[in-house]
Amino acid sequence: MENNGEINKGKNDTGENVEMSYEEALKKLEEIASKLEKGDLTLDESIEAFRKGMELSKYCAGKLDEAEKKISIFIENENGVISEEEFPPGSDSYGKK
Repeated sequence: MENNGEINKGKNDTGENVEMSYEEALKKLEEIASKLEKGDLTLDESIEAFRKGMELSKYCAGKLDEAEKKISIFIENENGVISEEEFPPGSDSYGKK
């Protein structure tokens, strides 16, 4: 995702860019959708809001993909031993398709 400032919260005390959280991005996306639904924006404002919304949507989807890759499932076998397995993409919470 290119960082053009739309998904950037700003800078921290040391001047480093601080990335927006998934929750913050989703909230901004919901605010944009609400503004667009009201229909009070000019055409240019609507186009700009739509562009920002698409960027936020792409960002949120990327964050969800990252989270899915980090998820693992703890499974207890018949001997009571708990092991960790990676969460297969496209599976439900129990590793079933």
